[in-house]
Amino acid sequence: MTLIYGLLGVACCAGIWLVIVYNGLIRQRNLKDEAWSGISVQLKKRHDLVGNLINAVKGYLEHERSVLEELTRTRASAMNASGVAAVSASEEALSKSLGRLFAMAESYPQLQSSSNVLQLQDSLREIEESLSLARRYYNGTVRDLNTRIETFPTNLVAGMLGFQKAEFFELGSQAESEVPTVKF
Repeated sequence: MTLIYGLLGVACCAGIWLVIVYNGLIRQRNLKDEAWSGISVQLKKRHDLVGNLINAVKGYLEHERSVLEELTRTRASAMNASGVAAVSASEEALSKSLGRLFAMAESYPQLQSSSNVLQLQDSLREIEESLSLARRYYNGTVRDLNTRIETFPTNLVAGMLGFQKAEFFELGSQAESEVPTVKF
């Protein structure tokens, strides 16, 4: 009789432990999803701002159609990307296109005095800073989730229930070191 109570007690403790581990994994996955949502909001703001920037400089850079077309193309690609790796690659390409636009635009004095372009410059800088913060938060939640999924004994429950490691949101080393700086 005591053996039955002992086994029942062990089964109860194991069941409670499974529920706690499962709920912890779900909580961590939800934090990661929330953090990705924050990145998505910042990326949408960035894409909208790039569209406004293209329209603002279009009249000034009539002879530089290829740069504007490339920027438009990379913006569209970034807006349509899905999945962490695809978004990361398309955002890196967008950053490079923005860098080329700003480098080329420095030779246009009209742009340097346009209040609309200067306002867009400030907005872009703010969005880039917010995106950097959102990316750090997301990567922190991914780190925590991946740690829980990989550590014993939680990894046993995570494996049984199909939890997968999440991808970090990283921009390439060049894009990370060369955040678009805008000087007009």
